[in-house]
Amino acid sequence: MNKSGSIALTSIFARGRHRPPNVPEGSASSGKALGEVARLSPDETLQRLSSTAGGLTPDQVEERLRSVGRNQVAHQARHTILGELVGRSINPLNLLLLTLATASYFLGDQRAAIVIAVMVVLSISLSFIQEHRSNNAADKLQRMVSITTTVRRQVGAEAHDNVDVPIEQLVPGDIVLLSAGDMIPADIRLISTKDLFINQSTLTGEAMPLEKFAAGHVGTAETPFDLPNICFMGSAVVSGIGCGVVVLTGPRTAFGLVASAIAKQRVLTSFDKGITRFTWVMLGFILVMAPLVFVINGLTKGNWLEALLFAVAVAVGLTPEMLPMIVTSIWPKARWRCRAERSSSSASMRSRTSVP
Repeated sequence: MNKSGSIALTSIFARGRHRPPNVPEGSASSGKALGEVARLSPDETLQRLSSTAGGLTPDQVEERLRSVGRNQVAHQARHTILGELVGRSINPLNLLLLTLATASYFLGDQRAAIVIAVMVVLSISLSFIQEHRSNNAADKLQRMVSITTTVRRQVGAEAHDNVDVPIEQLVPGDIVLLSAGDMIPADIRLISTKDLFINQSTLTGEAMPLEKFAAGHVGTAETPFDLPNICFMGSAVVSGIGCGVVVLTGPRTAFGLVASAIAKQRVLTSFDKGITRFTWVMLGFILVMAPLVFVINGLTKGNWLEALLFAVAVAVGLTPEMLPMIVTSIWPKARWRCRAERSSSSASMRSRTSVP
């Protein structure tokens, strides 16, 4: 995450009661909940969350999963097949080519109209097929990775055991065990620590790790990220060991709030912006050259219909009909490789329980 993104994330909790439109909903309530448990002692925190040092029972876990939901942050929704097809079709360059094909058809040049239309249809079809295959391959790769965390759960009336569970199954009140190299799976309140240092650079941009303690915080903090006994989802344990109780999960965490805000926005890539700029440049050339050729040809030869046909031919000649096909055949393969490598490397890093 870049510096501006880290500042924006920190400002989610730093702002007061008047929430600006760009701050995710729920940030105030989440910050308030974390601030309240931070002031409590470890025993009071466990009592507040209806938990014990031995963990939750299986019945309690199932009940809280039903009421709170799975510990998953929002992600960009996958479109249906029809949505993917429409998304591939709506392209500035395709619209320009279809406009020229329509003009050529009504002016009697059916051959040029058919050629341009065929190029556009082939481009859309190939782009849709390759995009759909790359998305499916990336999804399969992501499903192959299982990210777990160590929690303490009750297995009987008196006994408890440490088990590895998928992070999606964490619920408020779960007792999480932390050691060097672990990723924090939720927003947790520490109840015991020993030389525990946490790296929160992914959230705040601070490069230096912070030492965390289990004692109640009696002072004031500018943001919840400054609370010495709270660990946030997405941060990492640099050294030491600790034990904490889950306070917030899924979209209610600081990381989840930002993920929910990002998932609602579709940010144009540099490639999309480049295509749009190129289309506007071509449109500018056409708007200048076509009328100029039409007027000059009409004035010099006196046949305005022939001048119009020639101007349309010039506009068609200025537009590279094969460009969408070339881009379609190259870009999805490169993007699939990037997505696959990124998913594989990030998932393997998050799934580690320790760093040697």
